[in-house]
Amino acid sequence: MVIGAAGWLYLDRSGHLDSIAAFAKTPGQDTLSTPFVLCGDSHRTNCVVDGDTFWFGGEKIRIADIDTPELSPPRCEAERIKGEAAKSRLLTLLNAGKFSLAAGFRDEDKYGRKLRTVSRAGNSLGDVLIKEGLARSWDGARHRWCQGL
Repeated sequence: MVIGAAGWLYLDRSGHLDSIAAFAKTPGQDTLSTPFVLCGDSHRTNCVVDGDTFWFGGEKIRIADIDTPELSPPRCEAERIKGEAAKSRLLTLLNAGKFSLAAGFRDEDKYGRKLRTVSRAGNSLGDVLIKEGLARSWDGARHRWCQGL
């Protein structure tokens, strides 16, 4: 990472300096919108996979600032129930109006999913899921959702 006189800069995969400002969107720039559905076996366009993963415009997006219960497979019934609730809530939040996507320091995770913070009016949709008890802040490690495992 390099701090430049013009602001925060970093090296991309090609070794070029890029400004984080090119990726970050400020409140009021919520320009993205499309009808979302739940993903099916073959449907992978503008759909929700689970509480922290969705497809948008042909790209698989992992919400960068949260972790939600696993659905594939859940480790216990309580995780499945909470995971389904997070998935349903994310679908509702994405369909509630225009939003923005902002990249952080890592563009993709090890599975090739784009890592993005999803916001509306400057507020993280991940924070909404956290406040509702359907997600945790992402700290770089998966934590158990089932008691005693």
